[in-house]
Amino acid sequence: MKTLRVVAIAVVLAASCAAQPAVSAPLSAEVNSLYPKIHALYVDLHEHPELSGHEVMTAATIAVQLRALGYEVTEKVGKTGVVAILRNGAGPTVMLRAELDALPVEEKTGLPYASKVTTENDAGVTVPVMHACGHDIHMAALVGTAEIMANTKDQWRGTLMLIGQPAEETVGGASGMLADGLFTRFPKPDYAVALHTTNNLLAGKVGISPEYALSNADTVNVTIYGRGGHGARPETTVDPIVMAAKTILSLQTIVSRETKPGDPAVITVGYIRGGTKNNIIPDEVHLGLTVRSFTPEVRKHLLAAIQRVAKAEAEAANAPKPPLVQVTESTDALYNDPKLADRLGRVLSQALGTGNFEKSPPEMASEDFSAYVEAGVPSFYFRLGVADPAKFKESEASGVPLPSNHSPFFSPDVEPSLKTAVEAEVVVLRDLMGKGGSTSN
Repeated sequence: MKTLRVVAIAVVLAASCAAQPAVSAPLSAEVNSLYPKIHALYVDLHEHPELSGHEVMTAATIAVQLRALGYEVTEKVGKTGVVAILRNGAGPTVMLRAELDALPVEEKTGLPYASKVTTENDAGVTVPVMHACGHDIHMAALVGTAEIMANTKDQWRGTLMLIGQPAEETVGGASGMLADGLFTRFPKPDYAVALHTTNNLLAGKVGISPEYALSNADTVNVTIYGRGGHGARPETTVDPIVMAAKTILSLQTIVSRETKPGDPAVITVGYIRGGTKNNIIPDEVHLGLTVRSFTPEVRKHLLAAIQRVAKAEAEAANAPKPPLVQVTESTDALYNDPKLADRLGRVLSQALGTGNFEKSPPEMASEDFSAYVEAGVPSFYFRLGVADPAKFKESEASGVPLPSNHSPFFSPDVEPSLKTAVEAEVVVLRDLMGKGGSTSN
């Protein structure tokens, strides 16, 4: 059934492409014309989400769409990634990325096209799956932008490189594609562009953060070792639960007392696991931390201080051995090239109207688009507002925030969000790939 779904989409798309006018219409008219098609794609993607690293049918759907538009499409880059190339003479190479993956979240939006998908995760546990982060908006917008760019080649020059990236939610997809030759098998971009949905902005608006946009993120796992025994005889044990409690409290002072005020930093203990019964002192306890920062200096200090604090609390308790502190997952801060952000910010403000553009503060959220920046590509990452105006106004009045990304209730105001996403992407690409083919900022 899934294969038939992909084939059907291809047939509809091919017919639609053939009917496109040869002469370019104003951008808003172009977006309005293709909206029914990309909305149908959005609904299809939303109904059929796939987990990180398992985006087989999602990738196939996007590949079918882009191939029908005349792009040179390569699949299975970095496992399930898609690369689509459209060459249009001499000029810069510009990469536009959208993410393929969804989250293990049970959808509770009540939408008629709400996801009902369940699947086994990598641990073999059955979980629900939902596009709770807006990646379905990103993909549908990418296809809409791809169509407009393919139909208006008289308005730009260069090589357009579209990326369907897997596993953003597990911060391994970008590095996986790079390791599989993304910038050696294919042209290395002069620029990279991406957007991301947010309920912090009204649908129809975009926001940018010059310089730092998103933070470093490090997952730190701490195993605290004790000596177990009977809960009624604690003197015969070394209690790792008490050690864990003291460690958690001491970790809080790293940010409050060791980090310079004004330097953003976060240490959150997301879980503590240990013990099996109320009257048994266990041998070990496990802590899971997320650590956020912007600058390399603050990041280095936080990670070293976590190691120091955990070790000191173990020594103070006379633990049988030092704790094991492991950084298991990391992604770097996402840095917007300042000149590029200023240039494209002015372009977006002019195209969308000053009332639909704003500068946004950096956020302590993270994602792996930063891997392309670290690979030496000047990049522009901006935020796409998806909040329903009535709900946004109600939220401001009540003080109750709207559902954030990753919430089971996350539900974009689709039409203005999707139309704005396509218009913004096309405006940015046309500016970067103007007929002169200049790569200057």
